[in-house]
Amino acid sequence: MKDWIDGFQASIDYIEQNLTKELDIEKIAAIAALSPFYYQRIFGAMCGMTVGEYIRARRMTLSAQELACSDCKVIDIAMKYGYDSPDSFAKAFQRFHGITPTQARESGTNLKSFAPLKIKITLEGGNMLDYKIVEKAPFTVAGIKKRFDSETSYTEIPKFWGEWMSDMKGLKGMFGICTDMDGKTFDYWIADLYLPWADLPEGVSTYQIPGGLWALFMCKGPLPDSMQKVNTEIWTQWLPSLQGYTLAGNYSMEFYLPPEKNPADTVSYICIPLKKL
Repeated sequence: MKDWIDGFQASIDYIEQNLTKELDIEKIAAIAALSPFYYQRIFGAMCGMTVGEYIRARRMTLSAQELACSDCKVIDIAMKYGYDSPDSFAKAFQRFHGITPTQARESGTNLKSFAPLKIKITLEGGNMLDYKIVEKAPFTVAGIKKRFDSETSYTEIPKFWGEWMSDMKGLKGMFGICTDMDGKTFDYWIADLYLPWADLPEGVSTYQIPGGLWALFMCKGPLPDSMQKVNTEIWTQWLPSLQGYTLAGNYSMEFYLPPEKNPADTVSYICIPLKKL
C-alpha cells in the first residue's frame, strides 16, 4: 500500500512543482502508475474534486499571493498561471476569491487559500466491502454512446440517462460502460447484452468488451447513493490494500439489475477490470 500512496503523492507533488507550466493529465497519471481515466476517478473519490478543479484552486491561491505581495502587472501574473488574457483571469479570480485582482492588492482584503494536498490513507476495521474477482469471456453489448469530458462527466452522464429515459430506443439499460478513455474524454454507453438474432434499433450500435478478470462490487440500496458510496470505498479503501492485482484496460462498467419495488432492495454492481501482477 505504501508504494501506491507514495506514487499518488508524487503525482500531486509534480502538479505543485509545475503550476506555472502546462500540465498534462497523461504525465500526471503516469507518475502514479495509473491510466489517466483511473487516476481522475481515484483523485475525485479521494480528494472530493476533479484534477482540473484542484489545479485551478492552487493557481488561484498562488496568483492572489503574488498580487498581494508584489508589484507585478496583472497581465504578467495571468500569463504566468496559464490565462490568455487579463479578462479571463479576472473572471476566474473573482469566481474563486469573490473580488477582482485589483481589489486583492488593497490592504486588509480577505483572500481564499487552498493548501497543497497531502495524501494520507487510514484503513479502519469494521467496514465490509462486498466484492468478488471473477474471470469472464469476451461479450458484446448493444447500446447508445456519447462522448464526455472527464471534468464534467459526473454531472453530464445523469443528464444522458435522462435523455435516454425519454426515448429508450428499445433498450433496458442493463449496463453503463466507460470506454476509449484517453484521459481527457471517454465514451459512455447505455447498453444491453447484444442479441445477434435481433435487429438493432435505429441509433444503436455494438461494442465488444474484452475477456479477463473483473472485480465485482455489489451495491445495495437506492441509486445513485448506494453506487456512489461503494465507488468511494473502492478507491479509498479497497485499491490501496489490493495485493497481487493491478487495474487493467481503458474501460469500466456498471451493471444494473431490474429495479425492486422497495428501493432499499435495489442491487447493482460496479465492475473493475484487473490483471494479475
